[in-house]
Amino acid sequence: MDNIQKMPKGAGKSSFELIDSDKLRSALPIKPGSVVIDLACGKGIYSMFLSKIVGQTGLIYAVDLWKEGLLSLEEQIEKKNITNIMTLLADAGKQIDIDDYSSDICLMATVLHDFEEGGQADTVLKEIKTLLNPKGCLAIIEFKKIEGPPGPPINIRLSEAQVEKIVTKHGFVKKETVDIGEYTYLTTFLST
Repeated sequence: MDNIQKMPKGAGKSSFELIDSDKLRSALPIKPGSVVIDLACGKGIYSMFLSKIVGQTGLIYAVDLWKEGLLSLEEQIEKKNITNIMTLLADAGKQIDIDDYSSDICLMATVLHDFEEGGQADTVLKEIKTLLNPKGCLAIIEFKKIEGPPGPPINIRLSEAQVEKIVTKHGFVKKETVDIGEYTYLTTFLST
């Protein structure tokens, strides 16, 4: 029984119901045919949303370390006969089995604060940099640095300035920050 997998921090929760999905859709440079990584996707609620946008010519890589979340997503994929989502059981702090420079967008929805708190943010961002194509977009959704709930304690939340500082040292340039809900914001970065 020593191979029991520990549930990653924040697993099972999704911020999707807290965001304005129309604002998210218009802020992301996503279109039919886009290849998107939903990093630390959980049960894949964002993956399902993005799947409709990229269409049959696009692809969503739903990546998570939480096996149960991916199994739940796979059930939804099968039930709805979705063919453009590929689940990957992987640790974002290690190498992810996606071709280098092959993805257009990487979405990190309310997970950067966990990677930062766990000391993995730099490793994860370096890996993302190699997976995105040279003109790729890193899209980060985080909770506003205000008292919750919902969301994590204020001491581990990341302000817009903190997110920018963490991300830009890895060769990304901030494009914009958009308010996408009462509790959340989206910051997009371009790979250089």
